[in-house]
Amino acid sequence: MPEKETLERARQDKREGKAPSTQAGEFVREEIEHIREGKHGARSTKQAIAIGLSKARRAGVELPPSESSSEETKEQAKRDLRKAGKKTKSSKRAQATRKALKREGRTAASKEALSRQARAAARKRSKASRSRSAKKAAATRKK
Repeated sequence: MPEKETLERARQDKREGKAPSTQAGEFVREEIEHIREGKHGARSTKQAIAIGLSKARRAGVELPPSESSSEETKEQAKRDLRKAGKKTKSSKRAQATRKALKREGRTAASKEALSRQARAAARKRSKASRSRSAKKAAATRKK
C-alpha cells in the first residue's frame, strides 16, 4: 500500500494536469526510498521502477504500458489497472513477496545504478525525441 504523502503528491500532479508518467514517478520515488532505507531490496533498478509503476496503476494512475513492452508486461499492466481501487490482497502472497524482496540487495537504488539506468533508457530514444522532451521540460519548469 502506498504512503499517504505519495498518494497526495500524485493527486496534486493530476490536479495540475501533469502527465500520468509524472504522477507515477511519485510511486517510483517512494519505492527507491524504501530500498534506500532498508525496508526491502530489489534485484535491479528496472525491478524497482517496475514495482513503483505497478503500485501507481493499482492506485488509479491511468498509465498504459509502453509500446515496446513485452506481452507479459502489457498483460500485467492491464491486471494492475483492473485492480485499481480494489483493496483485497492475499496476506500470504504479500508476506512471500516481502520476504523475497528482503533477500535482494540494496545497490539497485544507488545513485550510480539510477544514473546507469537513466542513461541506458535515454540511449534507446532518438536525438529528436530527447531534444523535444528537454525543451518541454525547460518550458514547464517551475520558475
